[in-house]
Amino acid sequence: MAHRKIEIMDTTLRDGEQTSGVSFSVSEKLTIAKLLLEELKVDRLEIASARVSEGELQAVKEITAWASENNCLDTIEVLTFVDGGKSIDWMLESGAKVQNLLTKGSLNHLTHQLKKTPEQHFIEIKNTIDLAAKHGIKTNVYLEDWSNGMQSSKAYVFAYLDFLTAQKIERILLPDTLGILTPEETFQFISEVRQKYPNTHFDFHGHNDYDLGVANVMEAVKAGVHGLHLTVNGMGERAGNAPMASVIAVINDFLKDVKIAVNEKALHKVSKLVETFSGFRIPVNKPVVGANVFTQTAGIHADGDSKNNLYFNNLLPERFGRKRKYALGKTSGKANIQKNLQDLGLRLNDEELRKVTQRIIELGDQKEVVSQDDLPYIISDVLDNATIEKRVVVENYVLGHAKGMQPSTTIKLKVEGIIYEEHAQGDGQFDAFMNALKKLYKTHSKKELPNLIDYAVRIPPGSHSDALCETIITWKNKHKEFITRGLDLDQTVSAIKATEKMLNMI
Repeated sequence: MAHRKIEIMDTTLRDGEQTSGVSFSVSEKLTIAKLLLEELKVDRLEIASARVSEGELQAVKEITAWASENNCLDTIEVLTFVDGGKSIDWMLESGAKVQNLLTKGSLNHLTHQLKKTPEQHFIEIKNTIDLAAKHGIKTNVYLEDWSNGMQSSKAYVFAYLDFLTAQKIERILLPDTLGILTPEETFQFISEVRQKYPNTHFDFHGHNDYDLGVANVMEAVKAGVHGLHLTVNGMGERAGNAPMASVIAVINDFLKDVKIAVNEKALHKVSKLVETFSGFRIPVNKPVVGANVFTQTAGIHADGDSKNNLYFNNLLPERFGRKRKYALGKTSGKANIQKNLQDLGLRLNDEELRKVTQRIIELGDQKEVVSQDDLPYIISDVLDNATIEKRVVVENYVLGHAKGMQPSTTIKLKVEGIIYEEHAQGDGQFDAFMNALKKLYKTHSKKELPNLIDYAVRIPPGSHSDALCETIITWKNKHKEFITRGLDLDQTVSAIKATEKMLNMI
């Protein structure tokens, strides 16, 4: 099958930086530019707008210096303006050699924003293109608001294209500036343009206002466009631009006659770096790069994956440098847990697996997702509980802690079927619990409580504020020193559970 090459132009550092609240530093722009060209292997980069700021100028200088040393200066592009040559002067100072000239692609914009006639606009554009050529700068031309122009002033658009195709330019860039196109319109409009100007290179620049960015890009490719403008994580003004990762996956899976150079395996790495630098968080359900998109939650899906990969599609995580995960929570079944145990190199018998599954479901009612890092803690807790006969049960407790007041606890304890209740205060909630327990045992039991000689708390690595908490308490009585563990989402409760185990061991 013959393949046609589609250029991928990344505009994260220019259009993507127009995301509200995002501004990359000089070093961040250079780092991202290197990663996009060297690892993601996009064809071209639009890195800045001319005349924006001194910081922008410095960033372009750094990137063009690096690109020049690495023989890829022609891949670096800058947005410029029809401004009597000021942008060209800025380009010369920055070292950039390709301008993306912003012009008006609709009569509406031309009439109401510039307040000029088409003839006036065309003359100024020609002068800018000629000046750029005189200084060795190549020109691509943006038709801003082209999509609206095709809807409302098509005669103007084609008159403008008749003019442009006679100029010394490399590419014509067709933006859906306001994200107003449907997929059907995208295909129709680009097909019309391609048929009328078969020897001209056209790029499509899609926005995502109706969440149709990827669909419109797909139709643009079908209609014969030569290049696409994308941003990492779909960054951009308003609802953003067509997202890089989703578009690459769609092209590779559904448009078999198209060839692109982008390295799929680098998509996730680049997305995470841009997320870190920009502070623009990737939604967990964002296709290809979101945290949850390769995570199976339902137990039936994990079971199906073990039986001829019944719940796999072509979006295999390994394609993108990722790995499939199986979430642990209240919808988990044994299959989910077994998948996670395999990753950890652990094995449980059927009864142990049943108990661990039940414990995870219980925790899932309190916490949306139990992580794989939680699993060893849960197993330890469940297996530890299984070895202890429960003659003493902490039936209930009330923990009180208010600013300026001493913490207090009321506990209800069942010992050999008999209920006891006690209240005490302490230096903290757990200290108050222990004081209540000591009072209760002193009054109602001949047993002496062991001394607490060490108290340690740990949470799984990489956890957040909702993490499972394991409390490990070391006790000592006249005969021995021993350890008990408790596991819960609340630190004090996990300590109480560890104490309950101690009560059943003495």
